[in-house]
This record gives sequence, C-alpha cells and structure tokens, in this order.
Amino acid sequence: MTIENPFHNPFMLGFDEIENMLLQITKGSESFPPYNIEQLSPSELRISLAVAGYQEKDLSVLQEDNQLIIRGQQQQDPKRYFLHRGIAARSFIKSFVLADGMKISGAFLENGLLNIDMIKPVKQKKVKRIAISQNETKHLLETKKEKHDTTD
Repeated sequence: MTIENPFHNPFMLGFDEIENMLLQITKGSESFPPYNIEQLSPSELRISLAVAGYQEKDLSVLQEDNQLIIRGQQQQDPKRYFLHRGIAARSFIKSFVLADGMKISGAFLENGLLNIDMIKPVKQKKVKRIAISQNETKHLLETKKEKHDTTD
C-alpha cells in the first residue's frame, strides 16, 4: 500500500519548502526528553521539556530562522560512583519547526521542566482583486510596468 503525498496535489502549488520541513522533522524525531505542548491562550503556546537533573548551565535554547533548537548536555562528575545508574545523564538535541512570525517570548526552568513560551502571530485575511486583461500582450505589458515600478 502506498501513502499518497498531499503536496503532490495539482491544487497545492509552491509548498515544496513545507514538504522539506516535514521530511526534516520526521528524520530527527527522538523521544528524549519527553515534552508537552500546551496552548495557554489563542495566541500563546508553551513547550515544556522534562529535564530533571539538568541545570541552567547544561541547557541552551536557540532560534535559528524558523527552527527552535534545544540542547542539553550534563557534565559528568568524576568523583561520583554509582552502584546503579537508572537516571540517564545524556546529551540531547530537540528541534521544532516554527511557523512564520512565531516569536519566543522567554524560557524558564522550574521543578525539572524547561518551559519555552511562544507567541503565535494573528493571521490577517488578505484579499486582492486580480485585474483581467483583454489579451496576453496587454497583460505582459502591465506586468512589466508593475515590475519596473516596484524596482525603482
């Protein structure tokens, strides 16, 4: 059974970038550390990662273009000797792709959770009337004039 790719639909044009982002997400999805995504209000989100044992100095939160990247790396204390080690002290990288206009409003560490707050942009409806020309030649002349006017 083949799975049909919704982006290969003749009615969806110019979505190549989104398709590539989705492929990137599925390749790099790791389950550690566990996380929640919570909607605080219609325009606010919070990502909470379970990072028990990590200190502020062990964590970094970066926004690179439309990607949120969270890294964690605990420093090993050579003086400690474990008879049993059931709590992992491993490094991780967790990334999320953000929609255009998303803003990170802050991050805080509380009770073993790294919380990252974000603000979603309010989507404005855009309506543009497209003029219909009598023929292709007139249309091409108008298009060239518009390009010339916007480059000045």
